Amino acid sequence: MKRIIAVASILLGLSVCSFAQTSSASPVDNGKALMNPFMGWQIYYYSNVLDNYGSKLEPEDTVDEFEGAGVVFFRLPWAFIETEKDKFNWEIIDSPAQRWVEKGYQIAILVTSTENWTRQGTPQWVYDEGAKYYEVDGFIEPEYNDKKFLKAVDHFVSALAERYDGDPKVAYVGVGNFGMWGEGHTVLTTPKHGKEWGFSTKKKYIDIYAKHFKKTQLVVSDDIADPYIRQDHFKITDYAFKKGVSLRDDSILVQPYPNSWFHDGLAQQFWPSMPVVVEHEHYIPSVNRGAWDKELLLKAVEDYHASYLSIHWHPHVEYEGNKDIIPRINRRLGYRLQLDKAEWPSVITKGEAFTIKSSWKNGGVAPCYNGGYPCFTIKNSKGGIVAVLVDSNLNVKDLQPGKPGEAPALSTECEFTVGQIFDNPLGTYSRVVQKGDFQIYFSVGEIDGTPAYNLPYDGCDGHKRYLIGNITIK
Repeated sequence: MKRIIAVASILLGLSVCSFAQTSSASPVDNGKALMNPFMGWQIYYYSNVLDNYGSKLEPEDTVDEFEGAGVVFFRLPWAFIETEKDKFNWEIIDSPAQRWVEKGYQIAILVTSTENWTRQGTPQWVYDEGAKYYEVDGFIEPEYNDKKFLKAVDHFVSALAERYDGDPKVAYVGVGNFGMWGEGHTVLTTPKHGKEWGFSTKKKYIDIYAKHFKKTQLVVSDDIADPYIRQDHFKITDYAFKKGVSLRDDSILVQPYPNSWFHDGLAQQFWPSMPVVVEHEHYIPSVNRGAWDKELLLKAVEDYHASYLSIHWHPHVEYEGNKDIIPRINRRLGYRLQLDKAEWPSVITKGEAFTIKSSWKNGGVAPCYNGGYPCFTIKNSKGGIVAVLVDSNLNVKDLQPGKPGEAPALSTECEFTVGQIFDNPLGTYSRVVQKGDFQIYFSVGEIDGTPAYNLPYDGCDGHKRYLIGNITIK
């Protein structure tokens, strides 16, 4: 029997030993890309312009070859969503989102008020109601500190939050409505009308979004501080951090090295507790400018401890040009939960306590912010669940990332009983549990044992549980 177990274990990429009634296993990471919540590459469906970039895909095309993608990003002008006051065109987001949502993707949203490819990003009705604005090279920029404009933004964000806040299908929402393309900077506009937008103005937009979005993660562009100054702290990003708003870098690889990016130092404040988003420059313009470097793209993931990385071009084109670096990035982007080793008794007795020991690592660059708990599930030969054993002593959000291959391990052990026996004056009772030989699987998920994360191992049962070995109940 042990010989059969050993052969099966080799096929599953496990190292399993069984001595003196104790079994152990050290699963081998299969190196594959993972789709998990709140991490991954993000496909740009709209990049401001309505035909950039995923919007050009056929309705059935979900770019399945781009492994590691898990988010679809919608950045578009406010004018295309609230076409008239209190009349919202949510279909512009929800319709294309569904083709990816049904495959397990999340979405992200950023709404803009100023564009340079169309006359205005702000709906005309806002200006008709008296909000102030400026003419800049043929397009309109709002007076960002105008009370009527701020009131309209607040009203819109309230509606946006009513629809999307707390929706588990939404990975994050960007603090928008301020600056060119919603990126928080006005370098193309402010000098032309002599305005400077200080801390007091910028914080109003963070406050509006934070007031309405109580559950969904918010992010703000690094450019709201300054696009080019290298600092680890700015007053406005410190404020964002205190409000629970994370960082999004717009963008890297715009210029060649050594100016490939400016704010990896700034990201160090955010990544230990909140996911960081990295957007790269439009892919082909970056290539044509001599700024694109695949190794630097991977380095940016490391330096920023990025949870999300953009696909900022037509996704099939970007994939074909970078399919050699994408698997390497996938092994590091976000979190990567790994079972380092597990030990369990080869034989357990119904109603008697036993212990399972395990150690875990995070092979990615960022924490698993939502957390979860290790679980060991005993199943019979037909796949039926006999017992679910959750180790609540370890929350995987505490697993810290490290350099490649150097992630620290956390060990845990927990006592369990299968078929607890209850005695009372009327008799002895126990949950009905079969005796015999069973298989044991491991997973990570909710406190009740529901698996939540894909793990980098073979032997999956189709429900995010992974075969680790055998166990006998007597």
